Amino acid sequence: MDFIRLLNGSEKYNFHSHTEFCDGRASMEAFAREVVRQGFTHYGFSPHCPIPIVSPCNMLRVDVPRYLAEVDRIREEYGDRCRFFASMEADYLGDIFGPSSDEIQSLPLDYVIGSVHFIPTRKGDFVDVDGHFDSFRRKMRDHFDNDIRYVCETFYSQSAAMIDKGGFDILGHLDKIGQNASYFQPGIEEEPWYQALAEALIDKVIAYNATNPRRPLTVEINTKAYADHSGRLFPHPRHWQRLRDAGIPLLVNSDAHVPALIDASRSIPLAWLASH
Repeated sequence: MDFIRLLNGSEKYNFHSHTEFCDGRASMEAFAREVVRQGFTHYGFSPHCPIPIVSPCNMLRVDVPRYLAEVDRIREEYGDRCRFFASMEADYLGDIFGPSSDEIQSLPLDYVIGSVHFIPTRKGDFVDVDGHFDSFRRKMRDHFDNDIRYVCETFYSQSAAMIDKGGFDILGHLDKIGQNASYFQPGIEEEPWYQALAEALIDKVIAYNATNPRRPLTVEINTKAYADHSGRLFPHPRHWQRLRDAGIPLLVNSDAHVPALIDASRSIPLAWLASH
């Protein structure tokens, strides 16, 4: 979806949110009412898509028709006040599954968010490295032998491979591994090898858009962690200017899991974008 043409700067939007169909904590109806109350003009529902491994955070395949029907119902009821979109946040699981998989591409979605939440262990098992740090710390011990460099390098290599395969429109929380990695090893994001990983992924985005003008990637500035994690934003603000200078489209999404947070902390990056 061409978000630049869709939005001219005056609209109030959010294209990343999670409801009861995955790990969100409220119904789509509750979100829709709050969206309209707050005066949004464009809003996208993006449940974590069904995946071929066990995950308590992802929606079930059996629920996909009901989800799409609920988007249609909400459009019918509230469409005169806000434009609603059907999306999914598609996980990348290497050759097993990803945004480019036939299952995702066959769905009548308006756009797809591509994100890395799971990375393979050295044995090839996919482990969720997103979520609360207490869980991350246990997984580091139980699955990764506390090798944080392996985890970071694998996160970025999986992200690069996902971009190579395409099939999605928004790159979700580009450098989110930095949050848990920084809790595990303070200062890791300042280390040259880590910064090189993030810069290389941005290189990949720039190169992809140069060769795919018909379906360029948009990078989201994700504000979900800002309030609870000392002002953290994804990607790190150090990368914003480079993305902007390269002509990469940027959107500010709240990744809301409850209706009250659909606009949470978006004003900070929106103000930066308006002045740059």
